[in-house]
Amino acid sequence: MKQSLQLRTSQHLALTPQLQQSIRLLQLSTLELHQELEQLLTDNPLLERLDDPLDHSLRLLGDGAINQQAPAGDAPAEGPPGEVPAADADNYEAPGADTESTTPDADIDWGDAGRSKNSDDEDARPQLEAHHCTLRDHLMEQMRVTVLEMRDRALVELIIDALDENGYLEESLDDIHARLPEELEVEIEELQTALKLLQSFDPIGVGARNAAECLAIQIKRLPGVPLVTRRMALAIVENHLTWFAQRDFNKLKKALLCDDEDLREAQTVIRQCNPHPGAAFASDVSDYVVPDVIVKKSRNGWQVSLNNDVMPRLRVNAMYANLLKQGKGEGAMGAQLQEAKWLIKNMRQRFDTILRVAQAIVERQKNFFSHGAVAMRPLVLREIADTLGLHESTISRVTTQKYMLTPHGMFELKYFFGSHVATEAGGEASSTAIRALIVQLTGAEDPKNPLSDSKIADMLGEQGMVIARRTVAKYREALKIPPVSLRKSL
Repeated sequence: MKQSLQLRTSQHLALTPQLQQSIRLLQLSTLELHQELEQLLTDNPLLERLDDPLDHSLRLLGDGAINQQAPAGDAPAEGPPGEVPAADADNYEAPGADTESTTPDADIDWGDAGRSKNSDDEDARPQLEAHHCTLRDHLMEQMRVTVLEMRDRALVELIIDALDENGYLEESLDDIHARLPEELEVEIEELQTALKLLQSFDPIGVGARNAAECLAIQIKRLPGVPLVTRRMALAIVENHLTWFAQRDFNKLKKALLCDDEDLREAQTVIRQCNPHPGAAFASDVSDYVVPDVIVKKSRNGWQVSLNNDVMPRLRVNAMYANLLKQGKGEGAMGAQLQEAKWLIKNMRQRFDTILRVAQAIVERQKNFFSHGAVAMRPLVLREIADTLGLHESTISRVTTQKYMLTPHGMFELKYFFGSHVATEAGGEASSTAIRALIVQLTGAEDPKNPLSDSKIADMLGEQGMVIARRTVAKYREALKIPPVSLRKSL
């Protein structure tokens, strides 16, 4: 074969660095966005942030408390508070500060910028988080004032170190005794005595080896319980705890030779106990979600607005921009300038896309905002994508880890999308609305005769929703609603 060179022209999609950054910023959550922004601010000296996300008491923009003077020769940017300003290609700056002031030519005393307006707060100190008291610290403090002998203290501390986060002793005393050095001459009876002493500490039930023992310890120490009721409650937790958990009241009444009233009183006593006495000392940190958009009711209907608190205010550094204009900057600064302008533009595009998607969602889910989850209509990503002229993948990125604050609570944007179920009238019902109806039906049921999954399916069918029993069971499990046997009560 003869070799030859040929030229061909073809079209293909290329992701420019600017487009790649735009896609990345769009899919980040609010927390991830601020983390990414902090790294970009560190790497690029031409980029400035005018707001401090860690100090909400200092407002440089929008509230008129502190007015920042624009650099000489540069026009101030106009736009609503919270809007991410775009870069000005002529002066290399995207000013984000509002310059309205009663004294526009007054200089700013930045030494007082971080102080509160109230003189009473001048000497205020930052509030530090209180020291977290763990379960071990709580038990050790009681041991120091209760146990005097050093040997007994060592044995009690040994058992305390073997407790889990719920306050249970999962390791047996024989195993603890087996790993002690023989030269200490510790008897198993001494460990049993130390365990009994630990079980007398607060919280009540700590040091138990299982749930039955934990509940029994608490029942024995509950005040004001009649002797007959206390004995029956102890018999239930020590011998028939499985039946009690399964709510098999018929077997319990037959085994205890009691009637409904006696069993109901014993059940009330058991429910006063805490099966996890050490859980109150857990160091779980609460996670807070900050909304990206806020929905409020107005005269003209439901209004959607961006949350200004999560919108960073960015601009190009004026000093470096002037150096580049005068031709005194290095070559690398030109690339950094372009990166800064790209970031400001992509940031504006990110929030603009989020707002457009949120407005389209609210427009199609008006009934939800007016009547709640039972009025949710079926919605898919393609419907929003076709309306806004965007790709489905873009809508998916926008609705992931973005949250909307509504009068009904905080919801992720993906919450408003769901599958549909056919109705007898030929229409469609949202799966979210069906879940809300299941919650309503189970919440209003008779505790002595709760609704089965088949009965719930029949009741939904009476409302025109064709749904199978197994679908009801799937939705009920997703809502963490117990089955009918566990919802039954005396």
